[in-house]
Amino acid sequence: MRDELPGEGPVSTGRGRGTEAFRAVRDWVVVLVVALLVALGIRTFVLQQFYISGPSMETTLFQPNRVLVNKLSYKFGDIGRGDVVVFDRVTSNGRSVQHDDLIKRVIALPGESVSIKACVVHIDGQVLEESYLPERDVSQTDLVARCRQPDMAPVIVPDEQVFVLGDNRPQSMDSRVFGPVDKKSIVGRAFVVIWPIGRWRWL
Repeated sequence: MRDELPGEGPVSTGRGRGTEAFRAVRDWVVVLVVALLVALGIRTFVLQQFYISGPSMETTLFQPNRVLVNKLSYKFGDIGRGDVVVFDRVTSNGRSVQHDDLIKRVIALPGESVSIKACVVHIDGQVLEESYLPERDVSQTDLVARCRQPDMAPVIVPDEQVFVLGDNRPQSMDSRVFGPVDKKSIVGRAFVVIWPIGRWRWL
């Protein structure tokens, strides 16, 4: 039989099973809290999901599509014509203030003149090509059925604002109604449809 030298025997940690279980639970709580904070940080500052609740962007977007919005797009770059953006539409009835997230397409940029003639959008006097408009609307001979507001006098877009329209012009409440939108109210750029999976695509 071999003599056991000092220090070669089993070492006791001094902790029971209860302590080990507590440490495991504590570690999982820390992991979950960190994961939650990261997720909230991403949602607040980077990416956010929005669902489509109306027809104003058909046939580009349908209810109940879900889109992913990049909140950093305009922190490091400029808003571009044709961008699909989500913005905070603020209204007040004198007693309360209401915030609504709307999604529209940027048509005109600061300093530009935008007008509509027989449902055709003009930017600084030039016809704007809009291949994204639904064929079902473009083919309408009745101009009111085609875009609801066939003519609009020229509007100069103020500094730090943009002019937005819905792709479904007959059923969209947009800058034709409430005027240009402040850049600071824009949440970000919608860049991909993520739901339903079968309609996944870039915008």
